Amino acid sequence: MLKLLALAAALAGPVQQPRACLAQAEAEAVTLVALPEIIRQTGATCAAALPPTSLLRRSESPMLQRYDAEAARAWPAARSAIIKLNPSAEALLGSDVARPLLTSLIAPLIAGRVATQDCPTIDRLATALEPLPPRNAASVIVTAIGHAQARRAAGGARTPDLPLCPAAR
Repeated sequence: MLKLLALAAALAGPVQQPRACLAQAEAEAVTLVALPEIIRQTGATCAAALPPTSLLRRSESPMLQRYDAEAARAWPAARSAIIKLNPSAEALLGSDVARPLLTSLIAPLIAGRVATQDCPTIDRLATALEPLPPRNAASVIVTAIGHAQARRAAGGARTPDLPLCPAAR
């Protein structure tokens, strides 16, 4: 359990030393695995700021059912990507409880950063992404994070720390 907590912190925390990076497809797999729980946690975080009919407040929706199914399919690729970032995690990630435990640890770290005033914008984004297949939504999210990280390097706003490899040009 402590090792999984350390792994979750390593994935979500700031970079202290050079580490492996994730290719776009690897980052998308990790994102797909985490997205259903992130959406649920964000909905809980934003409950007071959104109307009851908002997409984020529906903890069991057709969208989340699709994302749950895609998360299960993406787990082997995400597991490999996580091991690439932290090879010592391989033994921990072989368990059937590894994925739900890992997502239950990572999602609050991300949803906990959500400011209440941003909830309507996040709900609009989720609603706009809802018709897309989950893999396309993950691609949009990872691409946006990569772009934001490039802008942050030029003095822009703080963004999530996802160890993306530089995009091939």
